[in-house]
Amino acid sequence: MHAKRNFLGVLLVGAVGGVFATGCQTYDFEPVEPLAITQTTEARRIEARERKPNLMLLVDTSGSMTAPADPSVAACKRNGVTCGNDTFQCPISSGCDTRWSALQNAMEDFLVSSGTVARIGLATYPSDNYCGATASIAIPLPDADKEDEATLKANADKVLAELQSITSYATPTNARVPDGGTPTSRSLAEVGKRQELGTAERSDFVVLLTDGLPNCDEQFPTPYPNAGCFCTLEAGCLDGETAGCLDKNASVAAVEMLRAKEIQTIVIGFGADFNASTEMGRQGAATLDAMARAGGFERKCKVDLDCGTGDSCDKAVGLCNRRFFQAGNRAELVKALREISKKLESDPCLLTFDPEELPTTDDLVVVYLNGERVDQGPDTWTLSGDTIKFTGAVCALLEESTPANPADIEVRAVRTR
Repeated sequence: MHAKRNFLGVLLVGAVGGVFATGCQTYDFEPVEPLAITQTTEARRIEARERKPNLMLLVDTSGSMTAPADPSVAACKRNGVTCGNDTFQCPISSGCDTRWSALQNAMEDFLVSSGTVARIGLATYPSDNYCGATASIAIPLPDADKEDEATLKANADKVLAELQSITSYATPTNARVPDGGTPTSRSLAEVGKRQELGTAERSDFVVLLTDGLPNCDEQFPTPYPNAGCFCTLEAGCLDGETAGCLDKNASVAAVEMLRAKEIQTIVIGFGADFNASTEMGRQGAATLDAMARAGGFERKCKVDLDCGTGDSCDKAVGLCNRRFFQAGNRAELVKALREISKKLESDPCLLTFDPEELPTTDDLVVVYLNGERVDQGPDTWTLSGDTIKFTGAVCALLEESTPANPADIEVRAVRTR
C-alpha cells in the first residue's frame, strides 16, 4: 500500500468567495479569508495482493551474545558472579537464557508464525572472531520473483536452521558460537551492495538485530585515547586502536546510504546494553535511536502505552520518543518481532488519518472509489476515531485488488479550526 498526502490551501469554493449551487437554487457568498476551514485529501492506490517485500535479517553474532539475556535471573549468578564467560557459562537448562539462546527462541516464533509475510534472507556478523564485516549472505532471498507460500516458508525454514546451527557454547559436534566484535557500519554497507535489494518492484527492508554497541571500524577517525573515542569494552581499549571505539557516526551514515537506495532499516536493540541508568547504556540507546530515525521505520504511537515501559509517545508527531525497538529478554523480543510483522502486513480495508487531519464530524468526509463516490453505511465504510473501516462489497473489492488491477481510494475530509 502506498500513500501520498496532499494539503490543499483552499478546498471549499465558498470559503474564498464565489457561488455555491445546490438543487435549483444559487447562493452568493462574500469573500472571506480561509482561516476557519481546511480540507485534506488522502489518496491511496490499493494493491492488496501487491508483491511481498524483501526482508534481509542482519543478525549480530558477536561474543557478547553469550552473556545472559536477563542478568537479574537467579540462575545466572553464582557466588555473586554473573555468568557469560569461559569460566562460568550461563546454565541455559536451569532457566538462564543467553542472549543468543533467547534470540533463537524468539526468531523461531517469528519465522514459524510470520515467515511468509516477506521474502526473508539472513546475514550475520562478524565474519570472524574479531572485527570482520559481513562477507556473504548466509541465506539468500528467494530466487527471482518467487513469492508463493511454499517458497517463502521454505526460505524461512532455512533461515531458522542457520540460526539454530550456531550454539551459545562450543560442543563436541559444533564449534559455531557467537564471537568477535560488532562491525555494524561495514556490515550494513555490505548488505546494501546486494543487487536484489533496492529494486523498484518491491519494498525493501533490513532488520538489524544487535545486542551491542557498534565498535569495529578500521577507518574510525579518532582512535583511543582520543576524546572522540568512547570505549565500549569492559576490559578497556588499547592506545592507538580503533577497535572498541563507539562507531556511531559511520553506523548512522550506513543506514542513510541504505535509505537513499529506498531500503528501510528496522533497528532492534536486544539485551541490557541499552539501560539508561549507565553511560554505556545511554550511549548505546542514543546510537540505535539515531540509526532508527535515519532508517525510515520508526515506532508509531497514539498514547504512551503504545511505546512500552520506560518510553512515552510524542503525540505531536505520533511517534515513540525511543524510535528503535528495544527488547530486554525473549518475551520482549518476540513482542517486537510480532509488532514488526504486523506493520509489514497492512490491512487494505483500514485507512488511518493523521491526528491533525481528522475531520470535525463524519458528515464532512467524502469517499471516492475508482472515481465514484461511495456513501457512508454499514456495508460500505464507517469512521471510528482516526480510522475509516471499509466493509462489505467495498472491502471485498479492495482485497481483490492487484498491481495489474489496483483500486484507487480518495478521501476528502473537512476540518474546522
